[in-house]
Amino acid sequence: MGFVTALVRSSFLVNAVYAESGREHGITAQQGQLLCVLMVQPYGMRELGAMLGLAKSSLTGLVDRSVQRGLVRREADPEDGRAVRVALTATGDELADAFYAETCRRVARLSDSLDGTDRELLARLLGRLVLENKVPVVFMEPDEAPPAAR
Repeated sequence: MGFVTALVRSSFLVNAVYAESGREHGITAQQGQLLCVLMVQPYGMRELGAMLGLAKSSLTGLVDRSVQRGLVRREADPEDGRAVRVALTATGDELADAFYAETCRRVARLSDSLDGTDRELLARLLGRLVLENKVPVVFMEPDEAPPAAR
């Protein structure tokens, strides 16, 4: 399999893990992504749109549905009185921890057939691609996650 095909198909593999973890926790894959991003800190709508790669209307719908479920809340941006930030609620924080932990377990199992050396090589190469392409922090390292998610 060539590089491009392997990379594209691996993105589908990870997206499938998000979908499976989401179904297990009663949320969509996009809601799971939103929760994982917000585990780090609250973000403004513009920042969230850029991080998640969503148009304003799609992001607004995602946030609206998540607010209705009690997972996130909108709050005033302390640096800009006209703007709002999106933050996890206590319920959202609890669900984010559980979703994150389950997603980490499932993604880790994807490489069960690789030995430690191959896993380290894959991590190093993918990490380099991510850093060189300035991918935003949409998923934390397990040691950066809140204790409940570890």
